[in-house]
Amino acid sequence: MELEEGMVRKIAISVAAVGVFVAFVVGIGTTFNDGGLGSAGGLALVGAIVLFILLMAVVGFLLSD
Repeated sequence: MELEEGMVRKIAISVAAVGVFVAFVVGIGTTFNDGGLGSAGGLALVGAIVLFILLMAVVGFLLSD
């Protein structure tokens, strides 16, 4: 099964966006890890989730044909 020409680019961009989200979550976990996540870490995690949703919406809009 062969992929269309633009599909590989779309997959790569989507995987990179998910990688950025995972990096944010790991960064938040290491930054705010003092015996637990705490309220500041929880707020940062919620912010990262909101940013991820917005990023994926923008990526989907830009990659739509």
